[in-house]
Amino acid sequence: MSREIRSIELNPTRIAGGITFTLAALLILYLLTAGWFSVAPHEQSVVLRFGKYLRTVGPGLHFKVPWIDTQISVDTSERSLRLPYAQVEASGSEGSLEVDRGNLEDKLILTGDLYAAVVEWNVVWRVEEPREYLFSFDGQDGRVEQVIVAVARSVMHRLVGDYSADEVLTGKREEITQSALREMTKALDSYKTGVAIVDLQMQRVTPPGNVKPAFDDVNASIQQRDQLVNEARRERNQMVPKAEAERDRLIREAEGYAARKIAEADGEIAALLAKYESYKSAPEEIRQRLYLETMERVLQRSGPKTILDSGVKGVVPLLELNQSATSVTSPFRGSAGGR
Repeated sequence: MSREIRSIELNPTRIAGGITFTLAALLILYLLTAGWFSVAPHEQSVVLRFGKYLRTVGPGLHFKVPWIDTQISVDTSERSLRLPYAQVEASGSEGSLEVDRGNLEDKLILTGDLYAAVVEWNVVWRVEEPREYLFSFDGQDGRVEQVIVAVARSVMHRLVGDYSADEVLTGKREEITQSALREMTKALDSYKTGVAIVDLQMQRVTPPGNVKPAFDDVNASIQQRDQLVNEARRERNQMVPKAEAERDRLIREAEGYAARKIAEADGEIAALLAKYESYKSAPEEIRQRLYLETMERVLQRSGPKTILDSGVKGVVPLLELNQSATSVTSPFRGSAGGR
């Protein structure tokens, strides 16, 4: 029995097999423990195999081959750049850039009417393609932030230069902001930086300190102008309906007057036509009657009259000088009046 135990203990093959099994188990255990890595919810991870890009993985638990694969995590949360100072405000960024805040030339932008304005804006961005972010401009060294700053300042200087100082300070800020956002996105995509511009906000647009009082006066006059324009529009909106109502009333009155006159003219025409028809039936009688009626109207308006009978012969008619006139009724007048 002792010989069998001694032979088992001293068997080299079994000893080598046990050592190999133990090492294999330890290796497998190491691979299972060292090959797994986790990615945070706000990150994406780039996996390299022998230094060459292999894949990009999102949040969660993933496996890599130890000593062969390399994993680089990239923060994909939103970050903010305050320009023109280029100060990185996000706490998770790898680096920061800052321009001297006391340098006035970094703040001034020349406008289209050759004025200068102090323009400050905020750029919100995040990593969208970790592969391009790491390998195009080496995002780990902060070069992407430098590219964003350069593009943002170039775009903003060009856009502000297309507008007057009044437009930049007042009503065109939103239009400039949207144009800058589009052009920055287009430029960064062409450079393959792997980042996306989430938002761009113009924080402060003010004139330089030495000309600020003059700009304040200009803004005050602009506000007064707008107030007067609004008052004029309000007055116009009140007066136009009244004028339109008066216009409609006058048109209706004119139409009524025209209709009345047309009716009167039609009546007169009808009366004349009726007289004409009567005249055609008895022209001599109608002519005499019309003559007598006309003479009656004329004589009634001519004042006092003296009429001598044409049948008196050889008698000199004497007028009473104490009276203005002596009226003698004509037999024709009496017959006309009786009719």
